[in-house]
Amino acid sequence: MSTTGTRLALALGGRLEPRPHAAPGRRRGVVGRVLAPMVVGVLLLALWQSYVALSGVREGTFPSPLEVADALVRDRSLLLSSAWTTLSEILLGYGVAIVVGIALATAVSSSRLIERAIYPWLVVSQMIPIPAIAPVVVLWTGFDIRPKLIVIALVTFFPIAVNTIDGLRATDSELVGLLRTLGAGRLDVFRIARLPNALPYVFSGLRVSAAFAVIAAVFAEWVGSTSGLGVLILDYGNQAATADVFATVFVLALIGVALFAAVGIVERLAVPWWQVEQ
Repeated sequence: MSTTGTRLALALGGRLEPRPHAAPGRRRGVVGRVLAPMVVGVLLLALWQSYVALSGVREGTFPSPLEVADALVRDRSLLLSSAWTTLSEILLGYGVAIVVGIALATAVSSSRLIERAIYPWLVVSQMIPIPAIAPVVVLWTGFDIRPKLIVIALVTFFPIAVNTIDGLRATDSELVGLLRTLGAGRLDVFRIARLPNALPYVFSGLRVSAAFAVIAAVFAEWVGSTSGLGVLILDYGNQAATADVFATVFVLALIGVALFAAVGIVERLAVPWWQVEQ
């Protein structure tokens, strides 16, 4: 079945038969995706530990993985409470970015006039150094959660918006023509053709934004916050507690990886036809 036929069948509620030998290949792919990075990670940790042990570098300059692990265990209560604060900010700001990004993309793709009016300003918004204006945002909104959500949303909405615009533009013209021939209106074409076609692009933008959201949260907490992992990094840095800084960064990395993986899982559930085509 062609790509156009596949999308139309799935959009209209059709079912596709599984490929005969997809399951074993899929299992091998999952093992490869999990095992390969684990092996590389173990090798990097071994090299890191060996370098620290053999070079005699001071813990305050470059801690070993064992010292970082000790800091993770020692500070686990503080790290968990701070991680919850930062994670809440990330999820809320990320949610705002998703709504704003998809809404703007839908508006831009609906009309050439709207595109000419709004798209350049989307690009201009990314030329503004967010860390530089973050203190001003704090002055406007106060020291509550609002400036953090604004900063995170400003940093993360752009990849979502641009990828969604590209996906809506890339809809198969043959499929659109077929639907119009069958009497589909503009809303029907959007629901059956444009939106399903754009979803893989949307999730691509969501994955990029997931990484940006963690970085943006740290910036936001540095500007105006009394709690969170970003604040913890500043406090440990002022104390020259390098191992504790590394432990905090490790927790931030875990949050980023978990958010990235969660987007991937939702993508597999929401865009089954994309997995079939792959």
